[in-house]
Amino acid sequence: MVRTPTTSPRLDRRLVAVMALASGLVVANSYYAQPLVGAIAESFDASTSEVGLVVTAGQVGYALGLALLVPVGDMVERRRLLRWMLVATAAALLVMAWSPTWQTLAASAILVSTGSVVGQILVPFAATLAHDDERGRVIGNVMTGLLLGILLSRVVAGLIAEIAGWRAVFVCAAVLMLITVCLIHTLPRSAPTTDSDYRALLSSVVRLVTTEPVLRQRIAYGALTYVSFGVFWTTIGFLLAGPNYEWSQAQIGVFTLFGVAGALAARVAGSLADRGYSRRQTGVFVAVTAASFLLLGVGEHHVIALAVGVALLDLGIQGTHISNQSLIYPLRPDARSRLNTAYMTCYFLAGSLGSVLSTVAYFTGGWRAVCVLGAFFPACGVLLWIREMRGTGGSPREVRVEQQTNGT
Repeated sequence: MVRTPTTSPRLDRRLVAVMALASGLVVANSYYAQPLVGAIAESFDASTSEVGLVVTAGQVGYALGLALLVPVGDMVERRRLLRWMLVATAAALLVMAWSPTWQTLAASAILVSTGSVVGQILVPFAATLAHDDERGRVIGNVMTGLLLGILLSRVVAGLIAEIAGWRAVFVCAAVLMLITVCLIHTLPRSAPTTDSDYRALLSSVVRLVTTEPVLRQRIAYGALTYVSFGVFWTTIGFLLAGPNYEWSQAQIGVFTLFGVAGALAARVAGSLADRGYSRRQTGVFVAVTAASFLLLGVGEHHVIALAVGVALLDLGIQGTHISNQSLIYPLRPDARSRLNTAYMTCYFLAGSLGSVLSTVAYFTGGWRAVCVLGAFFPACGVLLWIREMRGTGGSPREVRVEQQTNGT
């Protein structure tokens, strides 16, 4: 049995800010360990490859959260779900902070990252609260907060670890989770949109993919751009620490701030989506993603080209992502969390695939091979978009969704 969602008032900007801040604070938990691998390995007298499993464990946990927890947002009252997730995540972070072995740290990292999908519950929550003519802007703002959390987490972790040690990073993160519980309390209550049991809920995610062509199409665009995110950010540290730059870990961490400019600029995608440009701007953002690797290739020896390339890369990926979500959420208002599960699980797996392929490319063909690999996937996305626009002008369902968003 499906319940019809009630009409919500126009979304207050302060609530949007709360959801963006909460999304960024929580998603950062999955990335704090990345710049700390060396310090953690030294603390436990272990190899960096062993401690690297902590980072891998975080990726596994996040994938589990996407698949198993995010759909629950359609089944229960979201505020209550979020509060329980945040409290459990705070407890797991404290276990990480006082872990006696790296194995305990890795096991705790799985729990932390599983609970760190809070942002992926908040985004469909925001889409539900927003009116049609503001949904793109709202999604763009919340997603910007989430991406900033990812980009800034490495810098923050490095600074705290340098001052107070790596364990202090996870203590601070636990405190931030408890603060986030208070932030979540300011959000309005949301009624469940389905009476399905948990097993049926998970099965319906697969059914959505098979029955919604727009969802499948948008999954393809998202995967073909986010795979490039994994390609670039996995190996950029190798380039910057190598003989061409010889930067310290602190300098490498600060370099990620160039991605922030692109993330902030991508917010325009939400406003344009509200005006009915989602399908057309998709091609532009996918093309920007592909073109950014031309500058990133030149950036092997020129830091300015590298910095501009990073900003364009994040602009293209985030712009595509916001465009996709603005078309996905109107498909089934009663199943927005499950739509997000289907989309984000494929999105995340694409990023993980990019990370694996990037490492192989770097150690076999160097930085140029990485850039060719990174440009290949969004270039395929551009061809897919051209075929879509020339063939049918967009699928009929997608056109109707865009017209509804535009109020026509």
